[in-house]
Formats: sequence, structure tokens, C-alpha cells
Amino acid sequence: MATRYLVFGASGYIGGNLVPYLMDRGVDVRAVSRDREVLEARHWTDVELVEADALDPESLVSALAEIDIAFYLVHSMAAGKDFGALDLQAAENFALAAAAAGVQRIVYLGGLIPDSSSLGEHISSRRDTGEVLREGEVPVTEIRAGIIIGPGSAAFEVMRDLALNLPVMITPRWVRATSPPIALSNLLEYLWVTAHAGEAAGQVYDAAGPEHVDYTSMMRAIARLAGKRPPLIIPVPVLTPTLSSYWLGLVTAVPAPIARALITGLKHSFSADDALLRQVVPQHLLTMDEAIATALRQEQEHQTLARWTDGNFQLRGHRHDNAYYSKHAGSSTITRADPSALWKLITSLGGPQRYYYMNGLWLIREIMDWIAGGPGLSRGQRRGTELRLGDRIDYWTVLALQKERSLTLDFGLKAPGSGALEFQINPRDDGDTELRITAHWHPRGVWGLLYWWAMFPAHLFLFRGWTKKLAILAETGNQ
Repeated sequence: MATRYLVFGASGYIGGNLVPYLMDRGVDVRAVSRDREVLEARHWTDVELVEADALDPESLVSALAEIDIAFYLVHSMAAGKDFGALDLQAAENFALAAAAAGVQRIVYLGGLIPDSSSLGEHISSRRDTGEVLREGEVPVTEIRAGIIIGPGSAAFEVMRDLALNLPVMITPRWVRATSPPIALSNLLEYLWVTAHAGEAAGQVYDAAGPEHVDYTSMMRAIARLAGKRPPLIIPVPVLTPTLSSYWLGLVTAVPAPIARALITGLKHSFSADDALLRQVVPQHLLTMDEAIATALRQEQEHQTLARWTDGNFQLRGHRHDNAYYSKHAGSSTITRADPSALWKLITSLGGPQRYYYMNGLWLIREIMDWIAGGPGLSRGQRRGTELRLGDRIDYWTVLALQKERSLTLDFGLKAPGSGALEFQINPRDDGDTELRITAHWHPRGVWGLLYWWAMFPAHLFLFRGWTKKLAILAETGNQ
């Protein structure tokens, strides 16, 4: 009987890359996330999608049924306060459920542990999660990695945001800290091979690339390989970890909880003893420059997804200097209207009837764009047939659509970044329908962030009224 694999945390960075890696090897894969819709947006073929939460033990029963090897990739640092306690509870639940299901091996991705008495909750949590998993009955293989070089890696994205958008940086002392960064492709190979190696059961391995470099060198290499002038970096001793996290929030788009957790790790220097792992998994380890060049190339080859997903290169305007992470603003309303009525309204936006709500506000922004030389006064769309990918609606372009479920429009006006407007229609069990409108914005440096916050109040006002207006029109059949 063929070995069955589970990727638990498939919506995350590593999980989202590990699933296609396993697919390429022709194995049976079950992808698990707390939000099934996120997985559906990946459009993975021949992959079983399951919704489960490690903090909900009952949901783990079906998720782990008939699984042989489980990759455990769950970390809660984006959850904010008390994420460490959540990680440990999740690991305990998973270990118990895996034993009950007869899982043969758990492969856990942890993090390198620095030689320091003050580790911070992020690093301590990842170390302790591995210990909790090993207390269970299922053999565990733990791979401890440091900085991962690949599109979507939080630390890589922090450095990319800084390197490509700030010509001069007054930085915290952590830019002098050193680490052996590892390429995403090398890490995925380590996870795959150790999952089957008998000698890897119960072992903890350090994983690293072939070079030991500081973060200053990494940022300069990112800029150079992306075709930008390397930034002038001036480290200062006065930025504490707390102030550093605020600083990152001002100059990057990395979500605040992730930024705060990362700072506790970035301030340390890391080393790795990976000799044993290299013996178990012989492979060519990419240098820092090779890994960065591969990451930039992989972004350009990324396929369009069915819904907005952070990091997709097309959704970032095909620009490496537009932030990987996006800012969000939106609103939703519950309506009795049928999804087909809402879909008809949404797909008829633009042209003479405009947007059904606050058309004067739309016009002001469009005139500003036209004055700046943009397409703000473009009007109209193709009529008579259903919308298709690539169609134009005024100055918007259809990026993705699922009939009567979602429509994603690329923002075509001049601005320091790239963005989109997403409409979601979600039928509810009680017969009502939720209509949600969300703006996504990938800022380009500080100016892009300032633009976002300047528009944020208008977005909240507009979307709150817009969803209600569209719902009323759909309920009454008026357009």
C-alpha cells in the first residue's frame, strides 16, 4: 500500500511549498489548514484538502486517519500574545492524535537555537514544541533551520522590504548578527529524505547553507541581485527589540506580530552543526547568492491563483520591490439576496452606472489620477458575455474569478505599490449570504505605506456603505 503523507499547516510558507514538492514526487498528499478556502485557492490537483485545527482535538481524528508520515509545520507567532502556550497545546494534541491514528513518523520543522540565556518566546516556543512532540509515542524527526531564503519567508521578506526601498537605513544592531541561511529547495529536500531515513527517527538535526553571513550582507546581496543599488546601512545601539519592531512596522509591510517575534530571533547570531544531516541527505547546498537569485526567479514563474494570496508576483504588479505581505481593509454584510443576484451586480460594475455607491468619491480619486497622467477617466467594459480573466472594467483588470463566489480586480491607478479589490460571496447555512469587499495593498516602501494609511479611513467608510448598498439592490432587484 502506498505511503500517505500529511502536510499539517499547508497554508503556511513551508507547507505551501512542501505540498507541490510532494506532488512532483507522485505521492498521496493530504493538505490540512484551519481554513479550507485558502487551500482551495492554491488549485492543487490530486491533493486531498482537509480543514482542521490542532487546538481542536476532535478535528484531528479525520485529518490524521490512514496517514503514514505527517509533516508538522504549525507555528502560532502570528497569533500575537501567548502564541507560545498555543504552540505547546497544539503540539500535545497533535502527538496524541497521531499516536491514536497509527502515524509512523512525524517530521517537525523547528528553528536553530542560539547559544544564549535569553532566547525570547519565539525561539523557545519552537524548541519546546519539538520536545512536546517527542514526548508522544510516534517517532519524531526535527529539522532546525535558521533564515530560509525563498519568497514568503518572513525574515527574507523583512530584508527584501528594507533592501529594495530604503537607500539609507539607520538600523538596529541585529544587522551585524550572523546566520547560515539555507535555500528553500535545500530545506525541502532535507524534510523529504529524513522522513524516510530509518536513522533519522528520534533525531534532531541542524540545517544550514554553506555560508555564514550577517544580515547586512544578505540585504546588500538582495538589492544587488534584484538590480538595485545596495543600501547604505548604519547600525545604531539605541534601537531595543521593542523599538525595532515598531521601526519595522513603519518601514515594511510585515505583519506586526510576525515582526515582533522575528526581532527576538534576528538579534541573535546563529551557528549550525549540520555535518550529520549532510551525511544522511547528501545534496548540493546553494550559496546565498544562488538562493536569492532562485527566489527572485521563482516569483516570476509563480502561477495566478483563484483568489488573492500574499506574495503572488502578478498581484504585486510583477515588481520585486512591492512588499510580499499585503495590507487589508474591508467590510461585510449579511443579506437575504441570492448569490446570483449579487454576482450580477458585481460583474456589472463600471461604465455608465459606475459603482452604485459614492460615485462622487470615486470621481475625485479618478480625476487625481488623470491629472498625474494615469488612466483614471477610463470607462466601460466588455458587455454581452460573462467576465473573463484579463477583461477591463474601467481602469481595473480582472485577475481572478470564481462564478458567484469571488471576483478579484487589479488596481490600475497610479500609486506607490500594487493592489486589488476582492469581492467575496459566501452562502451561509441559514440561507442568507455574506457579501465581503476587501482592498489588498502591497506597498512599495515607505511612500506606499504612507499612501495606504492616508486612504485607510476612506476605505473603511466606503466599504461599510458599499456592501450594504449592493445588498439592498440585490434584494430588491434594482440596478
